[in-house]
Amino acid sequence: MKTHTPTLRLLALASLAAMTALPAAAQQEGGYFYGGVGAGQGRAKIDQERISSTLLGAGLTTSGFAADNKSNTYRIFGGYQMNRNFGLEASYFNMGKFGFHTNTTPTGTLDGQARIQGAGLDLVGTLPISERFSLLGRVGAQHARTRDHFVGSGAVNVLNPTPSKRDTGYKFGVGMQYDVTPNFLVRGEVDRYRVNDAVGNRGTVNVASVSLVFPFGRAPAKRVAAAPAYVAPAPAYVAPAPVYVPPPVVQAPVPVPPPPPPVERRRVTFSAESLFGFDKSSLRPEGQAALDTFARETAGTRYDVITVEGHTDRLGSDAYNQKLSLERAEAVKAYLVSKGAIDASRVKAVGMGESQPTSGTANCKGNRATPALVACLQPDRRVEVEVTGTK
Repeated sequence: MKTHTPTLRLLALASLAAMTALPAAAQQEGGYFYGGVGAGQGRAKIDQERISSTLLGAGLTTSGFAADNKSNTYRIFGGYQMNRNFGLEASYFNMGKFGFHTNTTPTGTLDGQARIQGAGLDLVGTLPISERFSLLGRVGAQHARTRDHFVGSGAVNVLNPTPSKRDTGYKFGVGMQYDVTPNFLVRGEVDRYRVNDAVGNRGTVNVASVSLVFPFGRAPAKRVAAAPAYVAPAPAYVAPAPVYVPPPVVQAPVPVPPPPPPVERRRVTFSAESLFGFDKSSLRPEGQAALDTFARETAGTRYDVITVEGHTDRLGSDAYNQKLSLERAEAVKAYLVSKGAIDASRVKAVGMGESQPTSGTANCKGNRATPALVACLQPDRRVEVEVTGTK
């Protein structure tokens, strides 16, 4: 699991800086305990590259990957509010479970799950911004236990199916708090936890949550009444001197330039079977006719850029599919340029290989090139042409 969100770190530092730099809206209050519960959703990034690299080291190639990177979380906490701006808070948290499923070649599967739970200790800063609303910022440490569970089948052999790791890491977060009453508060927060995934990798989990907080014996903050403002007596009336007002100057209206022509964007998808033979990159007569129709429909457009993308299905090796998709994109580009209606310098051919399938692994299962699988993967074999320009 890994993720990178520098915005969270900047928000946390900004909140803590504001709490020490700005005066509070009320006199200092504190010296009370509180408790609460929270629930939300955690999000982790499953490290697909690392998993694929590990399988490749065992002689296996990843042919399909699905990640479950979201999980419901809950937290139980209690703390002591030292004053209006700072408190110390301890918590127990459970992040649920995250998992993944991958298919391999030779035929096999690998399923993995990670469960994370632990306890934390935070310094919580509060910055009042109105009578009831406050900004929150927290920074602290947490000690978490990560328990993994791996199941392999076919060619995948798992040596350690249930690794477990305890580790201490940092955590920080930002949020807002609303005082419903002096003894009932509602918080909305976004926190980041630094955890160990139990197989040699450190990552982060982001948690968005809503919490209910119950202070014990808290009194409302006493507001300081502002001193009455001095009001000067009204000056004696003095008649104003006459003022000369020149006649208005009439200016001719400034002509408004016409608006620029609207930008036209069009994306057309051609089935590879309508343009080429199976596993070929030479245009068929039917494919040339389809491209002629496309050229006529876009006639009169001033082109800024035309992008031709070639796509393949997942059958075959990555290198072969990348080469075939680029050859098909180059063939379409060459034909459109040869018609004389398109400037070659404004056309870009790109080979996308099998990186952007549209059929979906759940609908088209298997890795052997059977007629049924070839037909199911037909939407993945395509050429997309995007034209950006103005009429």
